[in-house]
Amino acid sequence: MRAIMIITLIFFSTLISCGTSGNAEKDGSSKTGQYQSSQPTPLFNADSAYYYIERQVSFGPRVPNTDAHRKAGQWLAETLGRFADTLYIQQTRVRAYDGTNLEIKNIIGSFQPENRRRVLLCAHWDSRPYADYDPDPEKHYDPIDGANDGASGVGVLLEIARLISQKQPNIGVDIVFFDAEDYGRHRFSNIPDQDSWALGAQYWARNPHRPDYFARYGILLDMVGASGATFKREGFSMLYAPDIVRKVWEAGQSLGYDRFFLNRDGSYITDDHYYVNMIRNIPTINIIHQDDTTEHGFFPQWHTTADNMDIIDPYTLKVVGNTVLKVLFQE
Repeated sequence: MRAIMIITLIFFSTLISCGTSGNAEKDGSSKTGQYQSSQPTPLFNADSAYYYIERQVSFGPRVPNTDAHRKAGQWLAETLGRFADTLYIQQTRVRAYDGTNLEIKNIIGSFQPENRRRVLLCAHWDSRPYADYDPDPEKHYDPIDGANDGASGVGVLLEIARLISQKQPNIGVDIVFFDAEDYGRHRFSNIPDQDSWALGAQYWARNPHRPDYFARYGILLDMVGASGATFKREGFSMLYAPDIVRKVWEAGQSLGYDRFFLNRDGSYITDDHYYVNMIRNIPTINIIHQDDTTEHGFFPQWHTTADNMDIIDPYTLKVVGNTVLKVLFQE
């Protein structure tokens, strides 16, 4: 890593929520578009992204306060640090919905930190402590691997980080891995669900890695690796950043990924991007798998012990990675 900045901020905060959605399908169609890039776009390596996901999952469930979480966080910081111009480690303590104090770590890599024109890319790196939607009731308090819900977005962004460390776009890029997104209220808990999700994003939005931080826009990746994924225009994304949704969907469709990036409005999902919009006022969108066929509106293995490497499809990773890269390099 070329430079490292350590930010240690101990703070007890209150919490956040990752709601519900809806749709699913696969494969790209052969559409050709007129979406023009200002410079050649690197080709996304899906095998590399798949490896980064597999490596995260190999540590075990990345639940805050566990050894697996600490080891995975160290590996993520070291890996992102090899690619970024500047690495920030933002450590803090937050209080979960059930009163548990969580030691968390947001991991931030900045490229061209001197460039005032910036784009924010983000994903959450922790995994759910409860498989509360598992079909087996005996597993409802078991932690999950979170291969798709968490690790997939991080894997795509690590590969993007690797590529832009070799050939940078015309803008500065900040990649943020948020912690404690998935430590929200258990499905069967009687405790109110007020702001019990996205704890790391809430903290970062109030205490960014640079006090004056601002980006032109942000893109959140969540659940972007499953076979058959489809991405509808998420509600809060359209409310706060409709132009960015159109920019990203146009890029994906111009690459022939129409069957992934659907021209349909989706549900409002309280995810990390919600707090980046609400607290930090950075127009940020969410590329997230929504599925009309499930009761909760997400991919079928969501918040179950089946969210593992078996459901990860390299082609879906390629679709999302190439789309985000095209957006970056057309700036």
